[in-house]
Amino acid sequence: MSFNQKRKISNRIVVLRAERGLSQRELADKLGVSRQTIISLEKNRYNPSLKLAFDIALFFNVDLLDVFQYEMEED
Repeated sequence: MSFNQKRKISNRIVVLRAERGLSQRELADKLGVSRQTIISLEKNRYNPSLKLAFDIALFFNVDLLDVFQYEMEED
């Protein structure tokens, strides 16, 4: 893999949220963000700030890498 290959950040927020029976609204309220932010995160349209990424991992009580993955984009 060369450094110039395109990469993306994906996440497992929708899975973690579903495992805990939380709605998008409930998660947004607990994290202090809008429901639209959660929707955008789950659809991989928005990359969170480092602080928000850590807040999400802490909320779910998992490692940051259990929530977010940095991977090569598929063509």
